[in-house]
Amino acid sequence: MTSADDPTAHQLRLLLVLAEELHFGRAASRLYLTQPALSQQIRSLEQRLGVELFTRTSRRVELTKQGQSLLPYAKAVVDASDALRGAVRRAIPTKLRLGVCESFGALAPTRQVIAQTSERHPELGPDVHVADDFTEQLAMLTDGVIDAAFVYLPVPEGLTASVLRTEPRVVCMAVSDPLAQRRSVSLADLADRPMVNLGSSTFHVGRDYWAHDPRPDGSRVRYTDHQVTRFESLLSAVSLGRAIAFVPAAAMTLYPRPDLRYLPVDDLPGCAFGVVWHSNDHDKPKIAVLEDIARRVRRAAAAS
Repeated sequence: MTSADDPTAHQLRLLLVLAEELHFGRAASRLYLTQPALSQQIRSLEQRLGVELFTRTSRRVELTKQGQSLLPYAKAVVDASDALRGAVRRAIPTKLRLGVCESFGALAPTRQVIAQTSERHPELGPDVHVADDFTEQLAMLTDGVIDAAFVYLPVPEGLTASVLRTEPRVVCMAVSDPLAQRRSVSLADLADRPMVNLGSSTFHVGRDYWAHDPRPDGSRVRYTDHQVTRFESLLSAVSLGRAIAFVPAAAMTLYPRPDLRYLPVDDLPGCAFGVVWHSNDHDKPKIAVLEDIARRVRRAAAAS
């Protein structure tokens, strides 16, 4: 095995999680990956190592003897990688690395936090990383690529959020939908319409929240067979007229399209937008600065 074929610490981290779960769906959910992406990474790792790590059937996943024997070494590499990253962070002053995805960078609270950080603490930057979608952004946060991220709540366990603003949720539907000519709708009006499936990589609490599943009467929501992970894909799925989606009211300004209609939902609770970080990072100076700035932005918005 040449150095070019050496497994990465990230691949070994995936191996450890899958070895704990022995289920590609649950492991992918923990890692904020799709199941195909996780399977591809594990196959690549097996090819690099030249051994079969798991046996897979339609019903179960099991570690092979070779895979079991390699776990202590994989854990040692991952632990060493984490220790190295921690040592670098302690030894070298770093910028505040903030993640944004989709059009979140266009939202006023995002721009205000970035501007105030730059003005009040120029030594922190900040350094802004752009992710393709929410799933990738959470993976970047998990892997330590970024320190914090701008997101709509809720977020997975282990993350702390500072809310920057609240806003209504609206329903996004095809302009051809018979309800599209209404000024507003209720949840009862939408009971027979399926919701766009946000995908197996989206943590279930978040998916249920954005679909408002279950509904107040206890009924469960129907989802489309096709799954999406990007907001643009969600809008395209809605425009075909076979499903709806609940989205932040900001989408009306950020994503105006002639084939879509956004309507208020009279009995649908609103949503919150904020900045999140790992809960165990709360005592880090960079996060303390970020939390203070987020608090200032929230107060200024409330006073205006």
